[in-house]
Amino acid sequence: MSLRDRIGSLFKGPEELNLTSGGIGRPLFYLSLPIVITNLLQTAYNLVDTIWLGQYSETALAAIGMGFPVVFFLISLGLGISIAGSILVAQNVGAGDEEQAEFAASQTVTFAIVASLVLGAAGYFLVGDMLQVIGGPADVVAEATAYLEIISLGMVFMFAFFVFMSLMRGYGDTITPMLVMFVTVVVNMILDPFLIFGWGPFPELGVAGAAYATIFSRALATVIGMTIMFRGNRGVQIHVEDMVPDPAYLRKILRVGVPASIENTGNSIAVMLMLFIVTPFGETVIAAYTVGVRMFSVIFLPAIAVGRGVETMAGQNIGAREQERAGRATNFAAKAMFGVLAAVGVLTWLGAPNIVAIFSDDPEVVEIGRLFLRYVAPTFGFTGIFHAYKGGFRGAGKTLTAAAISISMLGLVRLPVAYFASGEMGYEGIWLAFAVSNVAGAAIAFAWYMRGTWRDAALTDDTPDVGPAPEADPEPATDD
Repeated sequence: MSLRDRIGSLFKGPEELNLTSGGIGRPLFYLSLPIVITNLLQTAYNLVDTIWLGQYSETALAAIGMGFPVVFFLISLGLGISIAGSILVAQNVGAGDEEQAEFAASQTVTFAIVASLVLGAAGYFLVGDMLQVIGGPADVVAEATAYLEIISLGMVFMFAFFVFMSLMRGYGDTITPMLVMFVTVVVNMILDPFLIFGWGPFPELGVAGAAYATIFSRALATVIGMTIMFRGNRGVQIHVEDMVPDPAYLRKILRVGVPASIENTGNSIAVMLMLFIVTPFGETVIAAYTVGVRMFSVIFLPAIAVGRGVETMAGQNIGAREQERAGRATNFAAKAMFGVLAAVGVLTWLGAPNIVAIFSDDPEVVEIGRLFLRYVAPTFGFTGIFHAYKGGFRGAGKTLTAAAISISMLGLVRLPVAYFASGEMGYEGIWLAFAVSNVAGAAIAFAWYMRGTWRDAALTDDTPDVGPAPEADPEPATDD
């Protein structure tokens, strides 16, 4: 077998995967592997920016560290729409209703575009004030503001690509988003140094250059992704006639999506509140915190990807009335990801100083970042458990359950521990808070999984007919 054949055997499209019968491990692996790679490529946007801006100046590195939580907050306000679309597509595919799956996808695209335009406009005018409230060195705030204003203007492209990935994943196609992401990441990697440092004919733009490179790359991804979905030759297809806003279907999307948006918004608020605790310790600690958080975004990719795979697998099985199989898939994923990430935690603990040194050559940043990684590394396995169970809850349409668990982990555990421990231990108290909250999140998620009530009903029970809204739109099963 050639190398190309060996690589090709690792990826299987939805036509080759049976998510509702047979074994669990193999289809979950084939579904999740492209998501791992897609998320790794998506994270490459942030890591490439971090590496180049770290070489540009410590101020630039700190600025993007302050800016990212605000971007996360703006996106989170509307991201629930794409999550709802993914779940509705998955459950309708599992129920064998292809037409309704396509209608769900088309409506999701319409409402996501509207939401992105509103949030982008609001973000452009508000990001400066948001950063002033967070505080920090004046030069860092100024550069972070410039970065965020550009990102806000391109918010529609950020949203559109997230929607493309979510809808294709709900259908069971995780390969196509991976390939599109690869193309656009390469473009971003090429543009970044030219726009940041002013290579060749380009002006030196610093942090703003990283923002322009990201938006251009996202725009390219949007054009490619939407073209694929309109053609319908891969994954779920969208139709212009189905994109006419349907108020009844908007209510369904909101019932599923609002809790997901609350979860993501709550998480982003928690991340921003963490900056209130971090920034008083100064620019060096902010830089080390930025490096550590970015590293976690890479290290936790397998858990997040498997969680998304479980979301699709649980969704299709519940749509097919295979609730017990949905539960088994979720539990299998939790055990597997605990083992994988526990091993990664050992390697991270051992290599912590070398990992931080990739992003900064400042000895103080390296030392503080080393401590951050070593505090958190022993709890990596618990993060795997947390994401696997959350994926199962989401796939079942229990987005409120997932939101409650996630917000509890961050808002009721991580932030209070960070606040009080940092008063006693300095910045090391913040690092301790990450470790404590990872363990607590896993424990809460496991306890709710054991209740079993999260898999009681399917959203297809109340799906309206394709086209005009029905006379009655009964409520779906309420969240536990």
